[in-house]
Amino acid sequence: MIRVLMVGYNGANNTGAEALLLSDIEDVRAVLGAEAHITVPTLNEANLRRYLAEGPTLRIAPMPTLFFGTIRRLVRESDLVLLAEGSTYMDTWGSPLLWAFLWATHCAAQMGKPCLAYAVDAGTLKPANARRVQRVASRTGLIVTRNRAAAGRLRAMGVSAPILSTADNAFTFTPREADRGWLAREWPRAAGGVVGLAAVDFHLFPAVMRPWGRKERCYKWPYYFSSSPERRAASEALARAYAALADRVVERTGKAVALICMEQLDEAIARRVHGYMTHADDARVFSAREHDASRMTTLLRSLDLLVTSRYHAAVLSLAAAVPQIAVGHDTRLDTIYRDLGLHEEWFLTPDRLAGLQERVERLLASPGLQREALRRGHAEHLARARQNRRLLTGFVAEHLPGVETEAEGGTAWVA
Repeated sequence: MIRVLMVGYNGANNTGAEALLLSDIEDVRAVLGAEAHITVPTLNEANLRRYLAEGPTLRIAPMPTLFFGTIRRLVRESDLVLLAEGSTYMDTWGSPLLWAFLWATHCAAQMGKPCLAYAVDAGTLKPANARRVQRVASRTGLIVTRNRAAAGRLRAMGVSAPILSTADNAFTFTPREADRGWLAREWPRAAGGVVGLAAVDFHLFPAVMRPWGRKERCYKWPYYFSSSPERRAASEALARAYAALADRVVERTGKAVALICMEQLDEAIARRVHGYMTHADDARVFSAREHDASRMTTLLRSLDLLVTSRYHAAVLSLAAAVPQIAVGHDTRLDTIYRDLGLHEEWFLTPDRLAGLQERVERLLASPGLQREALRRGHAEHLARARQNRRLLTGFVAEHLPGVETEAEGGTAWVA
């Protein structure tokens, strides 16, 4: 029985991380069989149990916020380490998350355990973190990135591990058929059409480690969101700008507005936007805290238009060719919009929000402007994402000789 440790951003009530984890588990089961023992560490056990059930071959492992000892123990108990978080080589949200993945990589290399970064991303890093990535990630058995740009960034940092490029494994996520009509059942107002706003309060990040701080700024001790008078003022202006946009959508089109929280921490800005709206009765907050990835994906694919600052909102809506506009603050949406051919016209940075309203109205009037690019982009990304299983099979063949894998049409032994 092979023991697989899947290190990711698990239990955060994050739709993208949930869809990604479930897709990765499907791949592990498809390659290594139902007998493979999977361990999923998490900072929030209760949240993870909402969508992941333990069983004889799947274990949820609670992890403290000071994670170094626990990760070392879990790596020691495993035969294969998978880095299963999309934002693996990034410090956008804060350095501690990056350090957790690098520490798992370091422990695996030190103990002689094979380590595979499974369809991950890389962004711009602080110089000290870039040096850490160059030193530690070079000891990874194989790095599979979810786009070519990420592979280029890692090579530019001097990472010497083998690097291949495919696509985000969330492209293979399929919502439950039973959830197809849930939005209309729970929100009859949606029958007239829905515009989705998946906002992020950029001004909270990066999260930093400190011994104390204000309770309302605490993510999970000892991690606190960034805060200053300037940041709070900018956050307030962002919420009011989105509220004005939502009201204009209702007034001009009669459509409802879904305020989509792809992660629980997005609720704060979504509820402020809702509170500032004149037409608040025509809007509703949908949070990953209340709805699992299947329902949230179904919601995303039901939209007439999406304005998103969340990368996985773009990814999970793409199968339905939902017209979309990105307001991005790091490399993830920037990269995928370049891949889709939408960057020049439909990607905005937070300092260019003045152009958002005009783009929303133009796209609602002519949704076909993006249709071909969205359909082509989804087909290309899905095809690349489906290569991940084949790469996992090859990695196991190379690094765990003698382990049984499931091949199409029967069982094959990898020698």
